[in-house]
Amino acid sequence: MELARAHVLVCGGTGCTSSGCEKIINELNVNLEKYGLTDEINVIKTGCFGLCALGPVVIVYPEGCFYSRVTPEDVEKIVEEHLLKGRIVKELLYSETVVEGQDDVKSLNETQFYKKQMRIALRNCGVISPEDIEEYIAFDGYKALGKVLTQMKPQDVIDEIKKSGLRGRGGGGFPTGMKWEFASKSVNEQKYVACNADEGDPGAFMDRSILEGDPHSLIEAMAIAGYAIGANQGYVYIRAEYPIAVARLQIAINQAKEYGMLGENIFGSDFSFDLGIRLGAGAFVCGEETALMTSIEGHRGEPRPRPPFPAVKGLFGKPTVLNNVETYANIPVIINNGADWFTGIGTEKSKGTKVFAVGGKINNTGLVEVPMGTTLREIVYEIGGGIPNGKKFKAAQTGGPSGGCIPDSLIDVAIDYDSLISIGSMMGSGGLIVMDEDTCMVDIAKFFLEFTVDESCGKCAPCRIGTKRMYEILEKITNGNGTLEDIEKLKELCYSVKNGALCGLGQTAPNPILSTLRYFEDEYIAHVVDKKCPAGVCKALVSYKIDPEKCKGCSLCARNCPVNAISGEIKQPYTIDTTKCIKCGACVEKCRFGAISK
Repeated sequence: MELARAHVLVCGGTGCTSSGCEKIINELNVNLEKYGLTDEINVIKTGCFGLCALGPVVIVYPEGCFYSRVTPEDVEKIVEEHLLKGRIVKELLYSETVVEGQDDVKSLNETQFYKKQMRIALRNCGVISPEDIEEYIAFDGYKALGKVLTQMKPQDVIDEIKKSGLRGRGGGGFPTGMKWEFASKSVNEQKYVACNADEGDPGAFMDRSILEGDPHSLIEAMAIAGYAIGANQGYVYIRAEYPIAVARLQIAINQAKEYGMLGENIFGSDFSFDLGIRLGAGAFVCGEETALMTSIEGHRGEPRPRPPFPAVKGLFGKPTVLNNVETYANIPVIINNGADWFTGIGTEKSKGTKVFAVGGKINNTGLVEVPMGTTLREIVYEIGGGIPNGKKFKAAQTGGPSGGCIPDSLIDVAIDYDSLISIGSMMGSGGLIVMDEDTCMVDIAKFFLEFTVDESCGKCAPCRIGTKRMYEILEKITNGNGTLEDIEKLKELCYSVKNGALCGLGQTAPNPILSTLRYFEDEYIAHVVDKKCPAGVCKALVSYKIDPEKCKGCSLCARNCPVNAISGEIKQPYTIDTTKCIKCGACVEKCRFGAISK
């Protein structure tokens, strides 16, 4: 084994790739050669570390120095000072890891972002090279597969997963072990294991990050599922818009076959299993299990009525187990550590951890994994670092277009399946969008409905027509033309669509409206009765005015108004002609004295 004096880990997830991590890696290699350190230092491209807002990210071990927002120009200094001379470059460190007055750094696990996290599904992301099977094996990779094939019967595996209490992380929360048992008991000469890696929720990137950072964990888990139910073929359905994830998954599949982890007689047993990739075209409806299977079969991705359920009649009409990436990522750890260990994490009915993609109005945008039962307040204010610019927390949307808004009055709710459903939201796949006081909740509902309207497959009338009518009412309200009758009509439509749509995506489409009406109906009424948008977001209901007491008559607003709606004399208060104003907000941005408000 070749030993290195130091390892330089560079985040190679999509976020850091878009920030220029490839340039960082190139500069590292150039400078290591320049200083004669090529044989002493290993540069490793990993998956996502989680702190996406700080990319490109570089971590140097053994010290554990976390360098954030690294530029190509910074690289030579890191190589010369840190790797050659042993001096930590403090000005490039993530601020929370700096220890004042000492030549030492805090561990990432001591920072606010990581302190309350527990990484199970993300255990190898940012730790190993996703393109090297030997690094995965070094971290207990394929140990679980070896264990089930040499020490456990298929029913033993199912019993262990049932005992663990693992529930589907794709949104529905159905018990994983029970789903596997149904498929196991279905009698058929051919069965399939499928993975939903489509991940269509706006703002969600949990599954993508696991595939980019630890693809072998998915392969191992799907092989275990195949053994448990008696399947010899698996398919990963992944959206084509995830090119890095697709490429790394294919590399991992090729390596697994080369090492005998996929293919014939795995681990010398009589079990054989193969895995293929099927690309989706970015249709949100293909996140629904029956539509996904229809797409794999080569047909237009539309849902099918249930029953029969996939465990009885799924892919190509055969019994099929379908879970998402995060669900599978938990399987090897449960097999290695035991169900009792897993049940010790989380709450009574929601075991283990959950990965969230945290975005919106929050300081620490990124990927987090916390034990079930962690409160929303802990995620927003401790892990997430709070709201930027001292603004107030207003709400958080979980579950994407299928979920609902959690208001500030419920910020101490425990994040688990049942708690979220009880307050009108849902876990979903793990997107968590934070909103501050400047967010209009009617506009948020309209945003998600517009997405659903665009993504409806059109197969059933309640979804195809109902979501469009709901969107039109929301548009009418945000344009200032709504009535109180429209609000009642909106509620009626929500329940009609919820009860009549064919698939889960149509049935949950009204949730953003129902939850915002439940907690923020006063904002709907303000739009309708007062013709005002309390958050100042809906343009049709916004007007700008200049405070004559604050205006210095500098003319900067008038010079930047694209429609010449502002007039006045130098050193005298200016005025806005509201009949000409297009409400672009350019005047507010340019005013240096805070004289213009809306």
